[in-house]
Amino acid sequence: MAFSSTGLVNYGGGKKGDAPGLYGYSTTDAIGDVNTAGYFNTLSDVLAVGDTILVRSSTGGTQALSWVYVASNASGVVDVTDGLTITATDSD
Repeated sequence: MAFSSTGLVNYGGGKKGDAPGLYGYSTTDAIGDVNTAGYFNTLSDVLAVGDTILVRSSTGGTQALSWVYVASNASGVVDVTDGLTITATDSD
């Protein structure tokens, strides 16, 4: 699929200011799609290197949380890191 702005929330900072931006993004796309270079190209005027995005993605209907950050943003092409998967146990 493709990026959808309806899944994006700005928690603060960013917009290419001095402080890195912190965003949340929810999608039914797998993290392997989200972390592909070009996925966030429509935000190239908004995202800066170092901005962080908490991604809630889905693989086969199973939700996953990952932290990614903008590794590069040049000539309109945004590339984010592969992401750090957030894991947790719920043993009750």
